[in-house]
Amino acid sequence: MSKYKLIAVDLDDTLLSQDLRLTGRVREAVAAVRAAGIHFTFSTGRMYRSSVPFARELNLEIPLITYHGALVKDPLYGEVLLYQPLPLDYAREIIARVHRLGYHLNGYLDDRLLVERATPEGRRYEKISGVEAEIVGDFLNYFDRDPVKILAVAEEPLLDRLHVELAPLYRDKVHVVKSKPHFLEFSHPFATKGAALKFLARRLGVPREAIMAVGDSFNDIEMLAYAGLGVAVANGREEVKKRADYVTGASYGDGVVEALERFVL
Repeated sequence: MSKYKLIAVDLDDTLLSQDLRLTGRVREAVAAVRAAGIHFTFSTGRMYRSSVPFARELNLEIPLITYHGALVKDPLYGEVLLYQPLPLDYAREIIARVHRLGYHLNGYLDDRLLVERATPEGRRYEKISGVEAEIVGDFLNYFDRDPVKILAVAEEPLLDRLHVELAPLYRDKVHVVKSKPHFLEFSHPFATKGAALKFLARRLGVPREAIMAVGDSFNDIEMLAYAGLGVAVANGREEVKKRADYVTGASYGDGVVEALERFVL
Protein backbone atom coordinates (compact mmCIF):
# COMPACT_ATOMS: atom_id res chain seq x y z
CA MET A 1 0.00 0.00 0.00
CA SER A 2 1.28 3.44 -0.93
CA LYS A 3 1.82 5.96 1.85
CA TYR A 4 0.64 8.68 -0.52
CA LYS A 5 -3.10 9.32 -0.60
CA LEU A 6 -3.26 12.55 -2.60
CA ILE A 7 -1.33 13.34 -5.78
CA ALA A 8 -1.36 16.90 -7.19
CA VAL A 9 0.26 17.43 -10.58
CA ASP A 10 0.92 20.50 -12.70
CA LEU A 11 -0.32 20.35 -16.30
CA ASP A 12 1.83 22.36 -18.73
CA ASP A 13 5.41 21.10 -19.09
CA THR A 14 4.65 18.43 -16.48
CA LEU A 15 1.70 16.07 -17.02
CA LEU A 16 1.07 17.15 -20.61
CA SER A 17 3.36 16.21 -23.48
CA GLN A 18 5.17 18.88 -25.48
CA ASP A 19 2.24 18.95 -27.90
CA LEU A 20 -0.18 19.50 -24.98
CA ARG A 21 -1.70 16.02 -24.86
CA LEU A 22 -2.19 13.30 -22.27
CA THR A 23 -0.25 10.31 -23.54
CA GLY A 24 -1.42 6.72 -23.25
CA ARG A 25 1.22 6.04 -20.57
CA VAL A 26 -0.09 8.95 -18.50
CA ARG A 27 -3.71 7.84 -18.83
CA GLU A 28 -2.82 4.28 -17.80
CA ALA A 29 -0.77 5.39 -14.79
CA VAL A 30 -3.43 7.79 -13.53
CA ALA A 31 -6.11 5.11 -13.96
CA ALA A 32 -3.98 2.73 -11.87
CA VAL A 33 -3.53 5.37 -9.16
CA ARG A 34 -7.25 6.02 -8.99
CA ALA A 35 -8.04 2.30 -9.02
CA ALA A 36 -5.84 2.00 -5.91
CA GLY A 37 -8.13 4.47 -4.14
CA ILE A 38 -5.67 7.36 -4.24
CA HIS A 39 -6.86 10.90 -4.94
CA PHE A 40 -5.43 12.48 -8.10
CA THR A 41 -5.92 16.07 -9.23
CA PHE A 42 -4.37 18.93 -11.18
CA SER A 43 -2.70 21.94 -9.64
CA THR A 44 -2.27 24.36 -12.51
CA GLY A 45 -2.01 28.00 -13.46
CA ARG A 46 -4.50 27.31 -16.25
CA MET A 47 -8.05 28.53 -16.26
CA TYR A 48 -10.64 26.12 -14.89
CA ARG A 49 -12.32 25.80 -18.29
CA SER A 50 -8.94 25.06 -19.88
CA SER A 51 -8.28 22.29 -17.33
CA VAL A 52 -11.65 20.52 -17.29
CA PRO A 53 -11.26 18.73 -20.66
CA PHE A 54 -8.15 16.98 -19.35
CA ALA A 55 -9.91 16.14 -16.08
CA ARG A 56 -12.75 14.55 -18.01
CA GLU A 57 -10.30 12.60 -20.14
CA LEU A 58 -8.87 11.10 -16.93
CA ASN A 59 -12.26 10.77 -15.20
CA LEU A 60 -11.12 12.87 -12.26
CA GLU A 61 -13.68 13.38 -9.52
CA ILE A 62 -12.06 15.56 -6.85
CA PRO A 63 -11.71 19.36 -7.03
CA LEU A 64 -9.17 20.93 -9.39
CA ILE A 65 -6.69 23.60 -8.26
CA THR A 66 -6.65 26.22 -11.02
CA TYR A 67 -5.36 29.78 -11.56
CA HIS A 68 -2.40 28.90 -9.25
CA GLY A 69 -4.83 28.31 -6.40
CA ALA A 70 -7.13 31.29 -6.90
CA LEU A 71 -9.96 28.91 -7.83
CA VAL A 72 -10.56 25.41 -6.46
CA LYS A 73 -13.62 23.93 -8.14
CA ASP A 74 -15.35 20.56 -8.34
CA PRO A 75 -15.29 19.18 -11.92
CA LEU A 76 -18.39 17.02 -11.41
CA TYR A 77 -20.87 19.48 -9.92
CA GLY A 78 -19.24 22.83 -10.60
CA GLU A 79 -19.14 23.73 -6.90
CA VAL A 80 -16.66 26.50 -6.06
CA LEU A 81 -14.80 25.53 -2.90
CA LEU A 82 -12.26 28.35 -2.82
CA TYR A 83 -12.11 31.63 -4.74
CA GLN A 84 -9.49 34.32 -4.12
CA PRO A 85 -9.35 36.97 -6.86
CA LEU A 86 -6.79 39.75 -7.22
CA PRO A 87 -7.97 42.95 -5.47
CA LEU A 88 -9.04 45.48 -8.10
CA ASP A 89 -6.95 48.36 -6.74
CA TYR A 90 -3.74 46.35 -7.08
CA ALA A 91 -4.82 44.98 -10.46
CA ARG A 92 -5.31 48.50 -11.80
CA GLU A 93 -1.92 49.64 -10.51
CA ILE A 94 -0.18 46.68 -12.15
CA ILE A 95 -2.06 47.13 -15.43
CA ALA A 96 -1.00 50.78 -15.55
CA ARG A 97 2.64 49.85 -14.93
CA VAL A 98 2.62 47.18 -17.66
CA HIS A 99 0.90 49.60 -20.07
CA ARG A 100 3.89 51.92 -19.82
CA LEU A 101 6.12 49.05 -20.96
CA GLY A 102 3.85 48.01 -23.83
CA TYR A 103 3.73 44.30 -22.94
CA HIS A 104 0.77 42.11 -23.86
CA LEU A 105 -1.70 41.53 -21.02
CA ASN A 106 -4.23 38.80 -20.36
CA GLY A 107 -7.04 39.32 -17.87
CA TYR A 108 -9.34 36.70 -16.36
CA LEU A 109 -12.86 37.19 -15.07
CA ASP A 110 -15.72 34.70 -14.67
CA ASP A 111 -13.44 32.03 -16.20
CA ARG A 112 -13.18 34.10 -19.41
CA LEU A 113 -9.92 34.91 -21.18
CA LEU A 114 -9.75 38.66 -21.86
CA VAL A 115 -7.31 40.72 -23.94
CA GLU A 116 -7.17 44.41 -24.73
CA ARG A 117 -6.48 43.93 -28.45
CA ALA A 118 -5.50 41.23 -30.93
CA THR A 119 -1.78 40.43 -30.75
CA PRO A 120 0.50 37.52 -31.76
CA GLU A 121 1.07 36.83 -28.06
CA GLY A 122 -2.66 36.57 -27.47
CA ARG A 123 -3.14 34.21 -30.39
CA ARG A 124 -0.33 31.96 -29.14
CA TYR A 125 -1.91 31.87 -25.71
CA GLU A 126 -5.27 30.89 -27.22
CA LYS A 127 -3.61 27.88 -28.86
CA ILE A 128 -1.96 26.80 -25.61
CA SER A 129 -5.09 27.19 -23.49
CA GLY A 130 -7.66 26.03 -26.03
CA VAL A 131 -9.80 29.03 -25.05
CA GLU A 132 -10.84 31.84 -27.38
CA ALA A 133 -9.96 35.29 -26.07
CA GLU A 134 -12.47 38.13 -25.84
CA ILE A 135 -11.23 41.56 -26.94
CA VAL A 136 -12.51 44.09 -24.40
CA GLY A 137 -10.31 47.18 -24.87
CA ASP A 138 -8.35 49.01 -22.18
CA PHE A 139 -8.39 46.94 -19.00
CA LEU A 140 -8.32 50.12 -16.90
CA ASN A 141 -11.71 51.00 -18.36
CA TYR A 142 -13.06 47.46 -18.48
CA PHE A 143 -12.44 46.00 -15.03
CA ASP A 144 -14.94 47.17 -12.43
CA ARG A 145 -14.42 44.26 -10.03
CA ASP A 146 -11.63 41.97 -8.92
CA PRO A 147 -10.15 39.87 -11.76
CA VAL A 148 -9.02 36.33 -11.03
CA LYS A 149 -5.50 37.25 -12.12
CA ILE A 150 -3.49 39.34 -14.58
CA LEU A 151 -0.77 37.91 -16.84
CA ALA A 152 1.94 39.84 -18.68
CA VAL A 153 3.69 38.36 -21.72
CA ALA A 154 7.18 39.41 -22.85
CA GLU A 155 10.68 38.06 -23.34
CA GLU A 156 12.15 36.48 -20.21
CA PRO A 157 14.84 39.10 -19.46
CA LEU A 158 12.19 41.83 -19.62
CA LEU A 159 9.87 39.94 -17.27
CA ASP A 160 12.74 39.20 -14.91
CA ARG A 161 13.38 42.94 -14.58
CA LEU A 162 9.69 43.62 -14.04
CA HIS A 163 9.54 40.85 -11.44
CA VAL A 164 12.51 42.31 -9.55
CA GLU A 165 10.85 45.73 -9.63
CA LEU A 166 7.31 44.75 -8.61
CA ALA A 167 7.71 41.82 -6.23
CA PRO A 168 9.11 43.98 -3.38
CA LEU A 169 6.49 46.68 -3.95
CA TYR A 170 3.63 44.20 -3.63
CA ARG A 171 5.06 41.89 -0.99
CA ASP A 172 2.17 40.39 1.06
CA LYS A 173 -0.28 42.18 -1.24
CA VAL A 174 0.04 40.35 -4.57
CA HIS A 175 1.52 36.99 -5.51
CA VAL A 176 3.96 37.69 -8.35
CA VAL A 177 5.37 34.63 -10.11
CA LYS A 178 6.67 33.38 -13.45
CA SER A 179 4.76 30.33 -14.68
CA LYS A 180 6.63 30.06 -17.98
CA PRO A 181 9.76 31.92 -19.09
CA HIS A 182 7.63 34.50 -20.91
CA PHE A 183 4.62 34.64 -18.52
CA LEU A 184 4.62 36.83 -15.39
CA GLU A 185 1.46 36.42 -13.33
CA PHE A 186 -0.20 38.55 -10.66
CA SER A 187 -2.79 37.07 -8.30
CA HIS A 188 -4.16 37.21 -4.76
CA PRO A 189 -1.35 36.95 -2.17
CA PHE A 190 -2.77 33.65 -0.88
CA ALA A 191 -3.50 32.27 -4.36
CA THR A 192 -0.61 29.83 -4.49
CA LYS A 193 -0.58 26.16 -5.36
CA GLY A 194 0.83 25.38 -1.93
CA ALA A 195 -1.95 27.15 -0.03
CA ALA A 196 -4.63 25.62 -2.25
CA LEU A 197 -3.14 22.15 -1.84
CA LYS A 198 -3.21 22.59 1.93
CA PHE A 199 -6.88 23.65 1.72
CA LEU A 200 -7.84 20.68 -0.46
CA ALA A 201 -5.89 18.16 1.62
CA ARG A 202 -7.62 19.28 4.80
CA ARG A 203 -10.99 19.01 3.08
CA LEU A 204 -10.16 15.46 2.00
CA GLY A 205 -8.67 14.55 5.38
CA VAL A 206 -5.22 13.80 3.96
CA PRO A 207 -2.19 14.65 6.12
CA ARG A 208 0.68 16.59 4.61
CA GLU A 209 3.07 13.64 4.72
CA ALA A 210 0.65 11.61 2.56
CA ILE A 211 0.76 14.11 -0.33
CA MET A 212 2.94 13.94 -3.44
CA ALA A 213 3.16 16.96 -5.75
CA VAL A 214 4.82 17.11 -9.17
CA GLY A 215 5.77 20.24 -11.10
CA ASP A 216 8.36 22.02 -13.21
CA SER A 217 8.30 25.79 -12.73
CA PHE A 218 8.49 28.64 -10.24
CA ASN A 219 4.75 28.61 -9.56
CA ASP A 220 5.11 25.01 -8.35
CA ILE A 221 7.66 25.78 -5.62
CA GLU A 222 5.13 26.37 -2.81
CA MET A 223 3.29 23.18 -3.75
CA LEU A 224 6.44 21.06 -3.80
CA ALA A 225 7.48 22.54 -0.45
CA TYR A 226 4.13 21.79 1.18
CA ALA A 227 3.77 18.21 -0.04
CA GLY A 228 5.31 15.33 1.87
CA LEU A 229 7.14 14.50 -1.36
CA GLY A 230 7.91 17.25 -3.86
CA VAL A 231 8.89 15.97 -7.31
CA ALA A 232 10.32 17.99 -10.21
CA VAL A 233 10.34 16.59 -13.74
CA ALA A 234 13.65 16.47 -15.61
CA ASN A 235 12.66 19.32 -17.96
CA GLY A 236 11.90 21.62 -15.01
CA ARG A 237 13.68 24.85 -14.18
CA GLU A 238 17.00 24.26 -12.43
CA GLU A 239 15.98 26.45 -9.48
CA VAL A 240 12.89 24.28 -8.99
CA LYS A 241 14.79 20.99 -9.26
CA LYS A 242 17.16 22.16 -6.52
CA ARG A 243 14.20 22.53 -4.17
CA ALA A 244 12.55 19.22 -4.98
CA ASP A 245 12.88 16.05 -2.91
CA TYR A 246 13.20 13.99 -6.08
CA VAL A 247 13.97 14.84 -9.71
CA THR A 248 12.81 12.42 -12.39
CA GLY A 249 15.10 11.08 -15.08
CA ALA A 250 12.33 11.46 -17.66
CA SER A 251 10.65 14.63 -18.89
CA TYR A 252 7.04 15.82 -19.16
CA GLY A 253 4.37 13.13 -18.73
CA ASP A 254 6.93 10.33 -18.74
CA GLY A 255 8.52 11.97 -15.70
CA VAL A 256 5.17 11.96 -13.88
CA VAL A 257 4.68 8.28 -14.76
CA GLU A 258 8.19 7.56 -13.42
CA ALA A 259 7.33 9.23 -10.10
CA LEU A 260 3.97 7.46 -9.84
CA GLU A 261 5.55 4.06 -10.53
CA ARG A 262 8.41 4.63 -8.11
CA PHE A 263 6.54 6.12 -5.15
CA VAL A 264 2.86 5.22 -5.54
CA LEU A 265 2.26 2.16 -7.69
